[in-house]
Amino acid sequence: MNVRRLIPTTALAGAVALGLVSLSACGTSDAADKGSSGKLDVVASFYPMQYLAEQIGGGHVAVNTLTKPGVEPHDLELKPKQIGELGEADVILYLKGIQPAVDDAIAQAGVENTVDAATLTKLEAHGDEVGHAHEGEEHAAEEAGHEGHDHESEAGTDPHIWLDPVKYAEVAKGVGTALEKADPANAADYQKNTDALVTKLGALNTAFETGLKNTTTRTFITTHSAFGYLAERYGLEQEGITGIDPESEPSPARIKELQDIAAKDKVSTVFFETLASDKTAKTLAGDTGLTTDVLDPLEGITDKSQGDDYIEVMQSNLAALKKALGAK
Repeated sequence: MNVRRLIPTTALAGAVALGLVSLSACGTSDAADKGSSGKLDVVASFYPMQYLAEQIGGGHVAVNTLTKPGVEPHDLELKPKQIGELGEADVILYLKGIQPAVDDAIAQAGVENTVDAATLTKLEAHGDEVGHAHEGEEHAAEEAGHEGHDHESEAGTDPHIWLDPVKYAEVAKGVGTALEKADPANAADYQKNTDALVTKLGALNTAFETGLKNTTTRTFITTHSAFGYLAERYGLEQEGITGIDPESEPSPARIKELQDIAAKDKVSTVFFETLASDKTAKTLAGDTGLTTDVLDPLEGITDKSQGDDYIEVMQSNLAALKKALGAK
């Protein structure tokens, strides 16, 4: 990570230490003190935040990402050097609730221009119920699978807001405002870039609305319940094998339930993702005579990704959903 200069701490440092800094904090801070390159040093927690910083910041920012390509972001453990360098960023952009280790380190960094994307749109609860409600031993087994891996925000809400183009556009606007206030000399460019990105996200939303309007089924099964916002936006039903936590194991009762759902709702495909194991998805598909395909939660871009950036991967996700759902 190439970081350069320590930002002076203000009265907001106490709030930062408690992890309470949001966009409003950026509004009260002075312009960032840029490094020797003349660019704003932005640290992004993982790919969806990196994409926003790069698209909106353009040539005025140098973006470093804590989560490197191919690393499963939820399990990221920061090295001491990374934690120390966080305090030297001009702007930190993250999404609280996705990466506990990152949340803790950022809270201690004391950087004035710290933006929590979760504060820039409304979060909702999805996925933890894993489709249908479980009771008794089934529910207890599911809960046990989540111990030691809090994949949700503190309020019990789903943090996967970037998979809804409308919510992602709301976050983009907030990030644009934050960069304008951190670097007012280039505010016009940040505004222009924000507008361009919001336009692209609007076109993506229209493509999803049109492409998924008429389908044979509205239900899709996926390994990781990351698509709650997307499903809600376009009137679909997400059935997660593992729920919000991509590493937990489904109970035998849940597998049986999914088999019944697949038959009832005419599901053709079980989706898996690029950064987590596909073993459970392929086992379920084999047992039920279904096919498998990739539905990428866009937590990182690798050579296995179905595209080179956010827009391309989301377009690939749309194509996969249209095929699986029997779009007409």
